[in-house]
Amino acid sequence: MRPLFLSLGALLLAVSVSAQNKLTIKEREQGWQLLFNGTSTTGWHNYLKPTASAAWSVKNGELSLDPAAPGQGDLVTDKEYENFELSLDWNISPEGNSGIIFGVHEDSTLKQTYLSGIEMQILDDKGAEDNKLATHLAGSLYDMRAPSQNTVKPAGDWNKAVIWKKDGHLKFWLNDVQVIDVQIGSADWNTLLFNSKFKSWANFAKCPKGHIALQDHNHKVSFKNIKIRTL
Repeated sequence: MRPLFLSLGALLLAVSVSAQNKLTIKEREQGWQLLFNGTSTTGWHNYLKPTASAAWSVKNGELSLDPAAPGQGDLVTDKEYENFELSLDWNISPEGNSGIIFGVHEDSTLKQTYLSGIEMQILDDKGAEDNKLATHLAGSLYDMRAPSQNTVKPAGDWNKAVIWKKDGHLKFWLNDVQVIDVQIGSADWNTLLFNSKFKSWANFAKCPKGHIALQDHNHKVSFKNIKIRTL
């Protein structure tokens, strides 16, 4: 019976993987496009590098960072986006830290994506070192605004994130609950910016159109079902 059990297990795994990283007919009609095909890093490269490094690999339909592998660095989209809705699932390791960074201006004078891009935080809220400030918790507009509700799942579980950006208006959802709503350039935004570490950063949030990055924060993190539609 053991061989049969293993065969059934493999079949169930194959079905599960095949169900990931796909678009429904309705999603295609709504203009959604996959940013991750489930089998390769096509469409992505390491920041300031021509291709994706070995630190970012694909297995079982998941795009994962191995912090022990060579070629560290944030992974960014080949294309740039301005007005969009981005949806993805993420899974962070215990004590882990990462982020989704957008509006990234790829420039050799800017050594990190976060010097220009805005971040939706990914974090193990319970165990990560960077869990002392509410503006650093999962789902936050990093170092600017805390999520309106605590909706994050524990490390090792999958979380669904959505970033909506239209003409500078930002909305974040975490696990189907809206947690951030702010307009770039508004009085509210300027107050948040002034009280953050970014207030004196010359290039922060200056590019309406830019790359989308998955952050390498030296912790294992995985992504799947990465899709986007322009608004």
